[in-house]
Amino acid sequence: MPDYQISHDRSRSFFPVFARKAELQNQTHYCPGCGHGIAHKLIARAIDELGIQDRVVFVSPVGCSVFAYYYFDVGNVQVAHGRAPAAATGIKRSRPESIVLSYQGDGDLAAIGTAEILHAANRGEPITVIFINNAIYGMTGGQCAPTTPLDQKTTTSPYGRSIWNEGYPLHVCEVLAALEAPVYLERVALGNNKQVMQAAKAVKRGLENQVKGLGFSLIEILSPCPTIWKMQPVDAQKRVADELTKVYPLGVLRDRTKDCQMRPKTTPAPPVSDVAKILEINGEEPEIAAPAPRAVDMRIKVAGFGGQGVLMLGEVLAEAGLDAGLSVSWLPSYGPEMRSGTSNCHVRLSSDPVDSPVVTRPNVLLALNEPSLHKFLDSVEPGGLVFYNGVALPLDTHREDVNFVVKPFAQLADELGESRAANMVMLGALLEATGILDQPSVDQALHHIVKSERWLTLDHRALELGRGVFHEIGSRCLL
Repeated sequence: MPDYQISHDRSRSFFPVFARKAELQNQTHYCPGCGHGIAHKLIARAIDELGIQDRVVFVSPVGCSVFAYYYFDVGNVQVAHGRAPAAATGIKRSRPESIVLSYQGDGDLAAIGTAEILHAANRGEPITVIFINNAIYGMTGGQCAPTTPLDQKTTTSPYGRSIWNEGYPLHVCEVLAALEAPVYLERVALGNNKQVMQAAKAVKRGLENQVKGLGFSLIEILSPCPTIWKMQPVDAQKRVADELTKVYPLGVLRDRTKDCQMRPKTTPAPPVSDVAKILEINGEEPEIAAPAPRAVDMRIKVAGFGGQGVLMLGEVLAEAGLDAGLSVSWLPSYGPEMRSGTSNCHVRLSSDPVDSPVVTRPNVLLALNEPSLHKFLDSVEPGGLVFYNGVALPLDTHREDVNFVVKPFAQLADELGESRAANMVMLGALLEATGILDQPSVDQALHHIVKSERWLTLDHRALELGRGVFHEIGSRCLL
């Protein structure tokens, strides 16, 4: 038997190996002296002690907190900047047996995510929020954060934070303490060993509240950020203990764990057959569009310059698909300059429910200009269709495993008297190539979207021109 005992070891809630990208094997995620590492250890230890590893779902958004999924061997969900409380709410309501932990920094929670955290707290959502407050934007270059103390210099407050320019520091716990619903709010710090020990107790209690079925808990942790503060790690930790705690006093700001009521269990969703009864729907069943005659799964990327009718082309496809009884989605994306800037949209037409509106692997690409062809051609799946507005393919864009339809659609539209109708000429060629939508559905979509009689007539002529162009060059290619 060894003559020693192990008093401290890696938490079971951590992965055995912390993965890194191939080119970053020797790089750490957190800077020397960063408080995130300490906070991670406190959370992992609490998860182990409570025996909840298999139930925990860790929600982390943009910022240094985004790296949590490299460390915690639990359920991990990455979300957009500031949206962690909203995602945590959805997860907890759909999986009430889970222990949902939202892990956020001050730039995330107290700036772009202010609405989410405020309303989650006001609803008393039974989640646990760990709020890492280092009073600065750490990942993006050291900008002034909502929690930056007065007179502190940052990249966006080079003369120091002023009440007249940046306003007063935001005290999140105090703001949330003014609400009725939160059960537990405490502010702790990582400035010295005594503070770390208190932080460990608070983190465990915040998770324990959720295990007991209580409501909203938030633990604010004052944390050092040596790199952005431009300080040595020891000095940064001392600043937390000596200075940040004066701006943000430590302690429990709300504790209703003894007298609060346990939240009622979530009522399971009723069977679909009971929905009509609940909604008191009587009489004849509502008319439902006839299903598509064949299996359809078109993932279409439409791209070009702003002003070329990119978004409208996608909208016509979506509206016509809806009229034809398909499941559809239309997601626009464009640069800051609507006209002459880049523009693209994602369109899904499917005989099954659409799982995501984002088209990352299109089987149809409609490229109205050369930059769009260069940008999206590689993403087209083998066997897909590519329509290009040009007289010939650029030399460096050919692929043997996709089908190209190359025509100067803008020049053809110009023959009709309006080059801006190129989008409808291309759409006509697509419709003829795939046979995906019947003409009445397309006509219905155009009448819904186009209000000008002149343009309506022109668009119909452009569609017919496009159909004729494809009819001359190839047979129908059903997807």
